Amino acid sequence: MSSALSQNLQDEPLDVDGAQAAGYSTYDVRPVPRVSIQAFCMDAETARTIEAAGEDRRMTKAHLKVHMGGIPGAIEFYSQAPTPNLIMLEAGANPSTLIPELDRLAEYCDSGTKVVVIGHLNDVALYRELISRGVSEYLVSPVSILQVIGAVGSLYSDPQAEPLGRTVAFFGVKGGAGASTIAHNVAFGISRSFENEVVLADLDLPFGTAGLDYNQDPLQGVFEAVSSPERLDETFLDRILSRCSDHLSLLAAPASLERTYDYGDHSFDQLVDVMRQGTPSIVLDLPHSWNGWVRHLLVAADEVVMVAEPDLANLRNAKNLVDTLKQMRPNDHLPHLVLNRVGMPKRPEIKPDEFAKALNLPVLAAIPFDPHLFGTAANNGQMIAELDGRHSVNDLLNHVAQVVSGKVDPRKSRRSPLGALMGLLKKSKGA
Repeated sequence: MSSALSQNLQDEPLDVDGAQAAGYSTYDVRPVPRVSIQAFCMDAETARTIEAAGEDRRMTKAHLKVHMGGIPGAIEFYSQAPTPNLIMLEAGANPSTLIPELDRLAEYCDSGTKVVVIGHLNDVALYRELISRGVSEYLVSPVSILQVIGAVGSLYSDPQAEPLGRTVAFFGVKGGAGASTIAHNVAFGISRSFENEVVLADLDLPFGTAGLDYNQDPLQGVFEAVSSPERLDETFLDRILSRCSDHLSLLAAPASLERTYDYGDHSFDQLVDVMRQGTPSIVLDLPHSWNGWVRHLLVAADEVVMVAEPDLANLRNAKNLVDTLKQMRPNDHLPHLVLNRVGMPKRPEIKPDEFAKALNLPVLAAIPFDPHLFGTAANNGQMIAELDGRHSVNDLLNHVAQVVSGKVDPRKSRRSPLGALMGLLKKSKGA
């Protein structure tokens, strides 16, 4: 649960009912960004109010699901599922069970998950106790539609709060290493496994393949965003995004050679900032080039994933990249290493453990060489999960998605990426 304190938490006595009911009905209600929200209600009227709030224009970007069962229902649900960006909980009539139930629920919550509690008791002491335990907001039942929207919007529009979005940059250390394919599948995995809103930005402007991989042909994308900085805001960004699935949007590259794409070091900063303000997860598919803006985005990203093939040229380039990022990101952890096309027949290779040892990095995932699987998916405009969700390669891609998104799916057991690779290689030899 988030530990952010409410602005209403002051030393003076607080009229919870007046401050919330009157306040949320009179101030300019803020629009809610692209977040995942799940509500667990006890009363049917509360459920109808929250559902009606989800249909309001200010909530169009949010993905809302309403369940019954209150906090006990939420505990049962999240013991087997990842938590969303925000949970709304309606407490029962007995206040003595509220704190113990929230303590049980906290065992299953990700650290970044915010919680709003709807209770029946107008009590300042209870309000303070909930805030001190990490609850983001407490509303007194019955709630109104504007009250619900206002409470959610205020959680994600506090100027003192950290930016919402987490940026993950994928970079191939050598041309053709398959970084774009890995990035596209991982973005899809984050959106599907965690029902988390994701924007994939294809920044390989002349040769980007995200449109092909997702079977999309948008008319606008990255070029329009960076070419009109004076127009770039969440509304404009929303118009040029292409929807690929319930939780995944694409900001496509023009993939055209009609012009050159010479940009300054900070040309993409405003675009990334706008995406971070409205989307929890942003995947940056960077081109294999070394110029000011690519280097700047690698340095600024929350997570860096470098994709390499197991040969000497890739090892040299990976070593140079690791050394450079060590110097430029001294307070960040090292990039993640994904080895791609491991086990290609008749190709001399550096073993994954030796490759990792030379870089002093663990292998996050070692993706086996499987031209039929990846080729079929590419030709169909599908992700691996769509083509064959039970394939072992999909497990490896989901493992990468879990790590770079900062989430862990409790429904899936952890498995060594090298162990998974050895199992695949043994299976292929026995076939």
